[in-house]
Amino acid sequence: MQAFIDFLNGVIWSPVLIYLCLGAGLFYSVLTRFAQVRHFKEMCNLLLSSNESDKGISSFQALAVSLSGRVGVGNIAGVAAAIGFGGPGAVFWMWVVAFLGASTAYAESTLGQLYKVSEDGQYRGGPAYYFDRCLGWRWLGVLFALASIIACGIFLPGIQANAVGNAVVEIFGPGSIVSSSFGDVSSTKLVALAVILLVLAFIIFGGIKRIANFTQIIVPFMALGYIVMALIVVFLNIHQVPDIFKLIFSDAFTAQAGFGAAIGWGVKRGIYSNEAGQGTGPHAAAAAEVEHPAQQGLVQAFSVYVDTLFICTATALMILITQQYNVQGSLPDGQFIVQHVDPATIIASPAFTQMALANVFGGVGPIFVGIALFFFAFTTILAYYYIAETNVAYLRRALKFNIPLTLVKLLIMFMVAYGTVNTAGYIWNLGDVGVGLMAWINIVGILVIFFLAKPTIKTLRDYERQKAEGVKKYTFNPKALGIKGADFWEERYEKQQAEEAAAAEAKNK
Repeated sequence: MQAFIDFLNGVIWSPVLIYLCLGAGLFYSVLTRFAQVRHFKEMCNLLLSSNESDKGISSFQALAVSLSGRVGVGNIAGVAAAIGFGGPGAVFWMWVVAFLGASTAYAESTLGQLYKVSEDGQYRGGPAYYFDRCLGWRWLGVLFALASIIACGIFLPGIQANAVGNAVVEIFGPGSIVSSSFGDVSSTKLVALAVILLVLAFIIFGGIKRIANFTQIIVPFMALGYIVMALIVVFLNIHQVPDIFKLIFSDAFTAQAGFGAAIGWGVKRGIYSNEAGQGTGPHAAAAAEVEHPAQQGLVQAFSVYVDTLFICTATALMILITQQYNVQGSLPDGQFIVQHVDPATIIASPAFTQMALANVFGGVGPIFVGIALFFFAFTTILAYYYIAETNVAYLRRALKFNIPLTLVKLLIMFMVAYGTVNTAGYIWNLGDVGVGLMAWINIVGILVIFFLAKPTIKTLRDYERQKAEGVKKYTFNPKALGIKGADFWEERYEKQQAEEAAAAEAKNK
């Protein structure tokens, strides 16, 4: 089984997908005239807006839900794996993916807002919805929905849950600083699993509102705390920073592990971490209550910066400054190109990050990483659940087939239980397969959408026009822009016009 998964992973993550991800980001960056740079201040301003409604969540809550999916194990263990297999130069390619990916995130999240629907008392949207409503390709919507349910409902939760279980053992297990009354590792994980499932059930059975309320508190708090710890490490070793950046840039093009390895691991872990182009971000973006679709697209572009440029960079600097890493070549004998720590250290794990913090803070360091992993991974599981639920809702709507959402909740809980008590094994490769499947479908789809309809560019130009005119309240009329299939926004605009006409008539009387 593992050999088959490794083979499938190699096929999906061929150089074609890697360069497709980079190419799509560059393509949308040029088309939007690098909106991820021009509108950086606007992104920050939009985060402070509060447009929460009975059906929708605020832009900040949508950002928190999206970040809960983006900020996870990939930021801690994923960065370590990128360095361990791709060398320090892989960090540079993660930055490139983030910079270019911000424009991809804008495009896909704006599409999520444009083609969202209102059902069951909440907003829903995502790639399945915009493939169906924009292109009229229901088969592609169904294909993406199935891929995302398999990935987010089955493959990916196991990675996060495994990290949660290991984090609890790191904090409370035998030999940890915090004394444990749970006994051996297995007993510790079982107690942790019981608590995790109870909290998880309480939140996911409360719907998107409860998920948003939880993540908007936990995600910013943990992200800020993690960055502060990294800054302490950086400032204590400030004299090394220029050399570290020189190492990253030089190794990006003359990589120790090979140029292809640096790009491959940097792009793969970058996409796994920030999810730009993967098609997961649009689900949370669609749930937001905004005046104009472009607004949430810009907010989601900002989330890519938070994930990769802030949190992933924090992890990379800690590992490289303290030299708590190895770089393994691609040779069958597993020869190390660079070896600073015990060769038995598992590369695809949080070990490098934990050792880096332990190097500076002693025994408290690994405990902090364990706590960060717990919350990052747990909130990511919540995001995965919401994505799986949204795509099940799409299949129910598209295929007229009643799939009880309770089954989705139970499936996620089962996969969390499985991932928590089992060792990682080939679970990372399963996650890569899931990410790759969604990325292939979504990136090809949004490029086709551009060439056939160009809705994201039309939407951005409309928003920029209104912003230049200094309007106090933005409006959006898809019909006037030649955008078809955006039924929610058509109905909303017509309702706004009717209300304004009625108000003007009442005033004249």
